[in-house]
Amino acid sequence: MKIILTSEVSGLGSPGDIVEVKDGYGRNFLLPQGKAIMATRGQEKQVAQIRRARDARQVRDLGHAQEIKSQVEKLNVRLATRAGEGGRLFGSVTAADVVSAVVRAGGPELDKRRLELPGHIKTTGSHKVAVRLHPDVSAQISLDVVAEK
Repeated sequence: MKIILTSEVSGLGSPGDIVEVKDGYGRNFLLPQGKAIMATRGQEKQVAQIRRARDARQVRDLGHAQEIKSQVEKLNVRLATRAGEGGRLFGSVTAADVVSAVVRAGGPELDKRRLELPGHIKTTGSHKVAVRLHPDVSAQISLDVVAEK
């Protein structure tokens, strides 16, 4: 089955890519989740539009990605959230929370879809979050989750 990706899918591609996947994967996962649309002849205009939007968000080149990586890895990112006894959070930390914490710490604006959280962050403490800046460059953010006072 040929599909056009509308969002980034790990191991498959980026928005605007036309890929061939197994019928069940496309029909049962990618299409219902809104991560892809069926590839038809009339979709070429949409592919161009998706690629333009992706290029606007994308890191310019390898050098720029290395620069952002050095900025992000120097940061001391601290996120204050509501927590109960024993350091257990009310809810969990999302990618959007991490992005806003990085900006508050003086870092660059990151695309939340490029963050790879290590599972659900539901406790206070130190956590490592990976950011895919470029196909060849990945940065590690040291995130300290603390209880709000």
